[in-house]
Amino acid sequence: MPAGRLRCLCSLSIRRAIPAIFLLLAVFGTQQAHAGLFDDDEARRLIDDLKIKFNERVDTLSRAQIDLVNQIQSLREENAKLRGQVETLQYELESTRKRQQDFYVDLDERMRKLETRLSSQAGILAPGEEGDASTISNGTNTPSADSAAETREYEAALNLFKANKIKESAAAFEAFAKGYPESTLTPNAYYWQGNALTAQRDCKRAIDVYRVVVARWPQNPRAADALIGVASCQQELGDAKSARTTLEAVLIKYPDSGAATTARQRLKK
Repeated sequence: MPAGRLRCLCSLSIRRAIPAIFLLLAVFGTQQAHAGLFDDDEARRLIDDLKIKFNERVDTLSRAQIDLVNQIQSLREENAKLRGQVETLQYELESTRKRQQDFYVDLDERMRKLETRLSSQAGILAPGEEGDASTISNGTNTPSADSAAETREYEAALNLFKANKIKESAAAFEAFAKGYPESTLTPNAYYWQGNALTAQRDCKRAIDVYRVVVARWPQNPRAADALIGVASCQQELGDAKSARTTLEAVLIKYPDSGAATTARQRLKK
């Protein structure tokens, strides 16, 4: 075959093949475009899923945070309520203690005045009796200077206690007891010193002071009250067993006293 004709045939074949090549390229490009579009849609779907999960997690955390805030607020309100109840109980306890303190102080003063009056009456000599000249002045029985000073010191200590100057009153009653060991007011002084020490929460010393009254003046009305003081201090120190034993001792030794009534009430609790 001549060379010229061969070239013509090759050119014709190439021209015929060009459309097919373009068609193949177009098809291939379309497939790639579809593949790219598919990848974008999948990525968007994944991103949307992540957004949904993230929002759900945020909602969950938000609800948990709100619940926690509500719980904290509830605890604060409950704490405030309990604090109010504690303060109320402390006030009532303090008021009760103050009323009891005032009652015993008043009772102490009444008893002391009665003892003074009875002592004065007993000191007046009957007609025809001889008496010590030191006890008679102008036909009347007059107290000595020491007795007057004794009364003043005792009343000063008692007034400190009534004024709620507890520490000072404890020292004053202690000084009185040491200065007038044989006075009829000394049991009272020890008793009030014990009360003052109890108010200062010095319960160990208070117990020792109360027990002096019981040991030295077991028949004095303050002895039963002193045992109640011992029981109170033992309870304060956490020794409930000893406190109960002491209260039972009050019932045995002083069954008809006012302290026995207090002991019965405490033993019922």
